[in-house]
Amino acid sequence: MKLTVFGATGGVGGEIVRQALADGHEVTAAVRDPSRFALTGERLEVLRCDLADPEALRGAVAGRDAVLSGLGARNRADAASGITARLTRPVLRAMEAEGTRRLLVVSAAPVGPPAPGDGLLDKAVLAVVGSVFKDVYADLRVMEAELAASGTAWTSVRPPRLTDAPGTGRYRRVVGGNPPKGRTLARADVAHAMLAMVDEPSTVGQGVGVAY
Repeated sequence: MKLTVFGATGGVGGEIVRQALADGHEVTAAVRDPSRFALTGERLEVLRCDLADPEALRGAVAGRDAVLSGLGARNRADAASGITARLTRPVLRAMEAEGTRRLLVVSAAPVGPPAPGDGLLDKAVLAVVGSVFKDVYADLRVMEAELAASGTAWTSVRPPRLTDAPGTGRYRRVVGGNPPKGRTLARADVAHAMLAMVDEPSTVGQGVGVAY
């Protein structure tokens, strides 16, 4: 497949590029600063893009089978400014202009519904995390509303707390919800899950919870 990855200099985005190349896909990494992007490969194109300009992004998404986004806030100040929604909006506009439909993005478990079967401890932890990172989740909810209003065939992938542990390829996922007692997931496995869902119709227009 021909894939474009936004947020490729981040932890999840970099893993998406790495795994997609290993699987034999053609990958375009759309980045603001190519000097920060160290990956190389025969089927890799690194494209400098102004992520705020939909017209500048059209070439990055034209003719692609799917677009995958690891865009997200790096800190609370970013989240308070609504950066994830703000950067995703031009991607949506560019895709709609080019007729590119499949889009998968990284969101977060607390944006989805509580998991049936969660105990009191899990619910209490979720409440505390939701309060501490309320700006992050507010930003992601706006982004997901933008997805739902778009003409794309979107999927929002919602992991819990991310780690830098090696990927396992073994995790649970719930379409439209969250796995019970799902507390962590490696960034490598978020990327694995996103790539696995590219051609799964059951995930289109859905939030998908993924966790160990």
